[in-house]
Amino acid sequence: MTWTKVKTVIKQRIALQSYQMWIEPLEFVSKDSSGFVLSTPNLYSKKRILSNYKHVIETEIKNIIGQTCKLKIDVAEGKPVSKAKFKVETQRHLPFDDKKSNLYGGRQLQRNFTFDQFVVGDNNNFAYSAALALASRKSTYQNALFLFSDIGLGKSHLSQSIGHHIMAKYPDERVFYITAEDFTNEMVFAFKNGAIDRFKQKYRNNCDVLLLEDVHHLSGKERTQIELALTLDTLFEAQKKIIFSSCHLPADIPKLSDKLKSRLTSGLISTIEPPNFRTRVRILNKKSQLNGYKIPPDITRYLASELITDIRQLESGLTGVAAKSLLMGKPIDFSLAESVVCTIADKRKSITVDAIKKMVCRKYNISKAEIESKSRKMSVVRPRQIAMYLARNYTDATLQVIGRSFKRYHATVLHSIGTVEKGLKTNRILREQIKYLRQKLDTEEF
Repeated sequence: MTWTKVKTVIKQRIALQSYQMWIEPLEFVSKDSSGFVLSTPNLYSKKRILSNYKHVIETEIKNIIGQTCKLKIDVAEGKPVSKAKFKVETQRHLPFDDKKSNLYGGRQLQRNFTFDQFVVGDNNNFAYSAALALASRKSTYQNALFLFSDIGLGKSHLSQSIGHHIMAKYPDERVFYITAEDFTNEMVFAFKNGAIDRFKQKYRNNCDVLLLEDVHHLSGKERTQIELALTLDTLFEAQKKIIFSSCHLPADIPKLSDKLKSRLTSGLISTIEPPNFRTRVRILNKKSQLNGYKIPPDITRYLASELITDIRQLESGLTGVAAKSLLMGKPIDFSLAESVVCTIADKRKSITVDAIKKMVCRKYNISKAEIESKSRKMSVVRPRQIAMYLARNYTDATLQVIGRSFKRYHATVLHSIGTVEKGLKTNRILREQIKYLRQKLDTEEF
């Protein structure tokens, strides 16, 4: 049969996980003068296939039957699907009745954060397998997954991939994606507006899959922890799917209740490590393909050998090389690549915890001894918190290293970072101060 032969060839051309997710479920319907008709389970899957695999399928059909044949995808009969439910770039929202509550109504899933665009390597193979097993229901015992990694290593990508996959394969499932900070804000809004019962109903009874990001931001938020723990109890008892992600393991998050820690660790915990050289090369090749960049293989290997911190740094280098080549009309060679890498590396090398500490001390007119002291004066505490926040964002230093620099424990550093992040949302003066200091760091005028 033609379609069987086509599938066999395509299986050799694309990643196995992409084949299993999108091509394998397709069923042959008919072939006539108008084209080659296949059937897919739902509208979301149809859009995905037409966007990413239409050319591949049509090419292989032509190679086998010897003539051009236009591909047509039908949604399987007997499974009517509301078009509004399957916007490629968004999750299924579970909103309050109040229009104002949409301020905290959840976040959109990023279009490209899917399993078929995730590069699997030795550093993340277990996390990928666990995420795919949970999403595809291949693991009957697994209802919860905790993804742990440093910033920029792919935990958000995997978490959102689960959401995309479930929406595609199980259209009746109610998927909700939200950060811990958003959950807190939504709960506070509900209390203030007499909507707490609807808030509880939303998460406990109207949610089948909960994607909860950045759970370390729950540190010290006692009322939120109580409400979330009760919500998780209900979801676990109902065998719902829950995916957590964080830069810290539950045991390392300060001021977190024992009950919530127990819930966060009740499922599978999977760590994502920094990618090795071979995986970095594959990531760069994948990003180049998706963005239409034509990067010579030797330049790709050079970038992979120099940009080793995280995936975001890799993407920054790749984008920088492509953009500089385009804007300056120069070929992508070692000279151009070195100039981009040098900018990234020099900036990262010159910005140290001590450099940030000195800059902040000058800004707030305090001494190095004061910022490292045990003083609880706000005139010292706030600059110290800001310095820790900037050190975490502008250096590769761990929480422990930053803490030692300020003669504090890493838990204090984490608390300080959370305090500044929260203040940036409501405190205009703090936003202006941080903006000023960021400009100093970005322009290397510190």
